[in-house]
Amino acid sequence: MANYSVQAEQLTEGTTVSIRGKLAFARLTRRIEGDELAKVNQRKIQNGMSPVNQPHTTATITEADVVYVDPANPTAEERFVAERRYASKKNPDTGANYSIDSKGNNLPIIGIPSPKGDGTFDQDTSGRELDRGLDVELVLRVYKPKNYAKRGLALEQVIVHETPRYYGGSGVDTADLKARGIVFNSQPQAVAASEANPVGSAPEPEDDGGEAASLPAPAPQAAPQVQAQPAAAAQEAPAAAATATAEESPAEKLARLEAENAALKNAGSAVGEPASATPWNAQGAPQGGITYQS
Repeated sequence: MANYSVQAEQLTEGTTVSIRGKLAFARLTRRIEGDELAKVNQRKIQNGMSPVNQPHTTATITEADVVYVDPANPTAEERFVAERRYASKKNPDTGANYSIDSKGNNLPIIGIPSPKGDGTFDQDTSGRELDRGLDVELVLRVYKPKNYAKRGLALEQVIVHETPRYYGGSGVDTADLKARGIVFNSQPQAVAASEANPVGSAPEPEDDGGEAASLPAPAPQAAPQVQAQPAAAAQEAPAAAATATAEESPAEKLARLEAENAALKNAGSAVGEPASATPWNAQGAPQGGITYQS
């Protein structure tokens, strides 16, 4: 167990302490609670840490340094926070780390540099989580819980000391890019189409023949087959006459007309096959439908 020179009972309620570093993880815009809280506590217990049995916000920074009001005369609160920095076993190259789980009902105020560039800050009300790696300063307030002599620390403010970036803004993990030799000088930011400000001309889309961009048109469907009726011969005869060549000789024309007349005479019933002899159709009786007499 660490041997601290300043204990929680020695802190003064209402005083503040600031500690600055690189943001490693934060949950500032909504509290960890419910089922998520149960999972977080389970992981803490598995890692030998004490569970946090209340809804809370959280922040962890690396390369952490306390911002002393008077470096020559640090306050008890400043020494208390400085002593509770730790080295990460998983990432020992991140220097001194500092974590806080804030159990207050209010969310921390997030301050970002003013666009005026005058060194002042504006409150970030975007509701988005800050991205990892940001240069931030955690402003902590000492409070006294009810029925406890020990004081606690609440995360009151998170001050961003550079242009803010937000978690998930680029859609690509910069660590993965770095492993591939791609390094941005600053965190790339996704640009919403509605907020884009294009400048200059743009190339016209090229026609690729439609092979890549369009789906094939539906194949034409064959018309349903209809069983030809005997009377169709009467309809086909005029069509055959219409397709006859205009250069046929008188003999050829006479032969064609005689063939068409024979076809019409043998067409039978207009509603089906030639009628057979039945009680309702005695042999020799005229058949129904349209007939032609020679």
